[in-house]
Amino acid sequence: MITQKLNADRQGINTAAEILKNGGVVAIPTETVYGLAANAYDEKAIKAVFKAKGRPQDNPLIVHISDMEMLNEVAEDIPKTAFRCAEKFWPGPLTMVLKRSDKISDCVSAGLSTVAVRMPSEQTAHKIIKESRLPLAAPSANVSGKPSPTTYTHVINDLDGKIDAVVMGAECTVGVESTVITLAGEHPVLLRPGAVTIEQLKEILPDITVDKAVLSELAPGQKAASPGMKYKHYAPQTETFLVEGENFADFVNTKQNALAVCFAEESEQIKIPKIVYGTNTNPETFANKLFGVLREVDKTGVKTVFVHAPEKSGVGLAVYNRLIRAAAFKVIKL
Repeated sequence: MITQKLNADRQGINTAAEILKNGGVVAIPTETVYGLAANAYDEKAIKAVFKAKGRPQDNPLIVHISDMEMLNEVAEDIPKTAFRCAEKFWPGPLTMVLKRSDKISDCVSAGLSTVAVRMPSEQTAHKIIKESRLPLAAPSANVSGKPSPTTYTHVINDLDGKIDAVVMGAECTVGVESTVITLAGEHPVLLRPGAVTIEQLKEILPDITVDKAVLSELAPGQKAASPGMKYKHYAPQTETFLVEGENFADFVNTKQNALAVCFAEESEQIKIPKIVYGTNTNPETFANKLFGVLREVDKTGVKTVFVHAPEKSGVGLAVYNRLIRAAAFKVIKL
């Protein structure tokens, strides 16, 4: 298969939409990460997404829409709280898990009675969905388990020759996948943190709780209700450890054949090879750079990487959630 490289202009958007309408698979930019999109109503196309990624089929996909009419197509019995969240956070990096309609197959929902839905704010993605007139099921456009792609070159490095096309848009502005909440139960639950924070959600959903799987592994046999919950994710090939505590520089300076991924504020104190991935006073910078940094780690040739953990609040919770999975839950507490 030859992967077409499409510009993020009118012609590229039209071509991407035609490929999707004809059952193809296209990587598209969103504000969070690049998504690997296919017609959410086409099981053959959805299976091609799983095949290209090497993604386990018990891991549900997120359906991307361009307007509220599409929401009513893919979901049913939608609670009022969903409309309040949509008014506040859509278009944007919030995914809501709702009761699925009959149009959504088991292939998309991994056999669950629910569907995860979001409306991206990135204009190229929004236009492709609108032009195709289709809801698009789209996980991150990377080989399953690797760091998610935030540039089109990441997509090409992972999936060139495995998918029909990639739209060469801008670098993703958020840098981590969307926040996922479920509104399909008695009470709202945060399943995956992202740029829409638990603090912001509580303004509309004061009774929302955080699923235990945000910071720990699922129990054996427990089904994943959202992408990003069940498997080791986002991981470089280099063995990775997440390090909590204030004496990070002193700790890593004793290590051999190792790399430190650190805060800008502590960079000068670190004597071993290092990559700065943000400033501790602005956790949004961690999210923006995280996956690009994790991809750079493997180019250094070191045996081990130690990543300084951010605070588990605001967007920092989303970054911690990705890092603990990248480290396969190996955490060192200083």
